[in-house]
Amino acid sequence: MKLIVVFCLLALQMVSGQKIIWKENQKLIWDNFKSPVNRKNNADVAAYTHCGWEYSIVKSTNPKSPVTFEIKTFFSEDKSWKDVKKINDYILLHEQKHFDIAELFVRKFRKAVSEKIKNSGDYDRLFKTINNGIHNEYKNYQMSYDRDTQHGMNKEKQAEYNAAISEELEHLKSYKAP
Repeated sequence: MKLIVVFCLLALQMVSGQKIIWKENQKLIWDNFKSPVNRKNNADVAAYTHCGWEYSIVKSTNPKSPVTFEIKTFFSEDKSWKDVKKINDYILLHEQKHFDIAELFVRKFRKAVSEKIKNSGDYDRLFKTINNGIHNEYKNYQMSYDRDTQHGMNKEKQAEYNAAISEELEHLKSYKAP
């Protein structure tokens, strides 16, 4: 029995080691980018950050019962890669901002859910639409970020985005994870 428990704990540690949950004072390092595969097939891209969110919901079949949510921003180590010949601290900052953008949209998601979903009936009617809307905005923002900054190579645009992302995170600080 003890062996099974130890095995389960080791398996849990391995799985949880592949995801990093966003924290304000914890920044990505190049060792977090563990995938050996360049999935973009683009010679101009030096790294790729795979991030997003996951959520858990506790609800009832009673439409008037309350709903609780937990929404977390994550970085996936095993799906994020780097070209070791091209990386530097400046590119790492660009990749960190991709992770920060994911956190920004998680805060928007938490805000929308807290404002619009008060019970299981609201969840059944509204959750999918809220999730899809935030997800589409998120994807578009990430694409605009890379396009406008030219994957971080346009330093002026990168500085503008750095400031805007920080400002928006601050504006939504009441929706950061407890």
